Amino acid sequence: MEEEKQHTKLGQLASTAICGNDITSSCLYVSALAIGYAGRWAPVCLLMVAGTLYLFRSIYAEVVGALPLNGGAYNALLNTTSKFRASVAACLTILSYMATAVISSNEAMHYLHELWHGLPVIPATIGLLAFFMVLSIIGITESAVVAIGIFLFHLSSMLLLMILSAITVFNSGTEILWANLGEPAPGGIWMALFFGFAASMLGISGFESSANFVEEQAEGVFPKTLRNMWLAITFLNPVMAILALALVTTPEIRDTYQNALLSHMGVIAGGNWLSWLISVDAVLVLSGATLTSYVGVTGLIKRMTLDRCLPRFLLKENRRGTPHRIIIMFFLLSVSVLMITRGDLKSIAAVYTLSFLSVMGLFAVGNLLLKIKRARIPRPSKASYLTVSVALLAVGIAIYGNARLNHQYLLVFFEYLVPTILIVTVMLTRTQILELIVFFVDEIRRKIRRERKDAFKQDDRISAAWWTRLGRQVNHLDTNLHNWLSKIRNQQIVFFTRGDNLPNLNLVMLYIRDNEHTNHVKIVSVIHKESELPPKFKAHLQFLDETYPEIDIEFVEIQGEFSPELIQSLSEEWKIPANLMFIGAPSGKLKYHLADLGGVRLII
Repeated sequence: MEEEKQHTKLGQLASTAICGNDITSSCLYVSALAIGYAGRWAPVCLLMVAGTLYLFRSIYAEVVGALPLNGGAYNALLNTTSKFRASVAACLTILSYMATAVISSNEAMHYLHELWHGLPVIPATIGLLAFFMVLSIIGITESAVVAIGIFLFHLSSMLLLMILSAITVFNSGTEILWANLGEPAPGGIWMALFFGFAASMLGISGFESSANFVEEQAEGVFPKTLRNMWLAITFLNPVMAILALALVTTPEIRDTYQNALLSHMGVIAGGNWLSWLISVDAVLVLSGATLTSYVGVTGLIKRMTLDRCLPRFLLKENRRGTPHRIIIMFFLLSVSVLMITRGDLKSIAAVYTLSFLSVMGLFAVGNLLLKIKRARIPRPSKASYLTVSVALLAVGIAIYGNARLNHQYLLVFFEYLVPTILIVTVMLTRTQILELIVFFVDEIRRKIRRERKDAFKQDDRISAAWWTRLGRQVNHLDTNLHNWLSKIRNQQIVFFTRGDNLPNLNLVMLYIRDNEHTNHVKIVSVIHKESELPPKFKAHLQFLDETYPEIDIEFVEIQGEFSPELIQSLSEEWKIPANLMFIGAPSGKLKYHLADLGGVRLII
């Protein structure tokens, strides 16, 4: 069993290819964006972005090294703060996935339009999104082999374009380059750098992808994927911008080639065959990024639904075992973004960049919380407080810059973010909402009883019969509401303890009371012999049971060893998902990685 598990783990090339197809595809459109806002300073802006990404390498490495579980920023915050805050990060991630799918598919169709000029871009984009929706529903997901093939083809195509572009510049001279460098910066140097940096942050889209499938990667691969992605965009994006400035005038880039700049560079550097090659490459790699969005958002929403942050009807699966409702909902939301923005790259990029940067900022916050609240967890590397602070500052500047650049599209951003957060808020507070409804229903019942009693006293049989029928309907509603509340609260929660002291156990109960809808908590101690339990442990549990009368605390003592097999066995026996089981932060004595425990969460 263990050999099979190890065999399925992804190596460095496969892991880099899966997330690399996303981040390296940005060179197809970020150069034009950066030049449009920063002019001659575009390469500098792209290097500043690479510097910011270098800081985030260590931030991501520390968090994922300590919490090697899928989920990215959602997982980081879920294990360090409240479920609501983690859900906000998840909502932003969903929004960024939507914008990624729209940008990637729309750009793919713009490059395909270079090959087939009669192609209607917007309908073709919807068609591509629908195509991947169908593929995802029938269960065809991104293959590592296919991802590697696309990735290597993409890098080879970009390298060929760079070499031939450099040769063209060498042969034809640098007049265009010097003319572009001689143009004054839009709004002055500092404004060009500010807005150019903000817009260029789109170039690191996809950096978070590796953290979303870390459990599928072999040990030690994750930090290598971060390094590889950083090296790729540090080289590709600035160099491509320099070559673009040497081949195409800045006004042409801004006005004519905003959506297919590299294809036009291919015509100049090698002729129609190179332009065709770049367009084919763009269609492939951007389509791969679209598929990654479907796969990523499906996993994230499924995880949130299992954590009871979203309605359970989303979990329904078809005969092939795929949650088709999640996939169809994602397709419809993506199409609505496309139609509202009318396929305008700048507006879609604004929605994406704001959400993506917010997720990166929250990931850095998760790193700080990890240092403060989970200091005992061992981790292979650490990011300094200075690194995290500078990275947060850079992200904050980029968010502010994008908000300034695209203030007219902020409404689109919030039109999708706010309803999603409201849905999550309702789900996380649904017991309180139901209790409030029950209170008003009880008041109505009392009113009905009084009116019916008065009707009988006055011998008004028609009114009495009417109040009686209404009373039955209200009683039926009251029964259904109470059954619904009971169903929600009957979901049990498990906390594994080594004999934690009373303050720690109280923190556990406070977290469960504030974040989980339950009236039954199992406190489980896995021991080898009775003497391992502290003398006052059972007395402490009795005290907590009296302190939290709304929650029934059950103590379960198990002889044996705490292990992934035990967790799986208890999950099946008690019908409690592993993600509703909790442990305290391990201090290095735990023999297993968190990733081996099937989704068990940290609570103190």
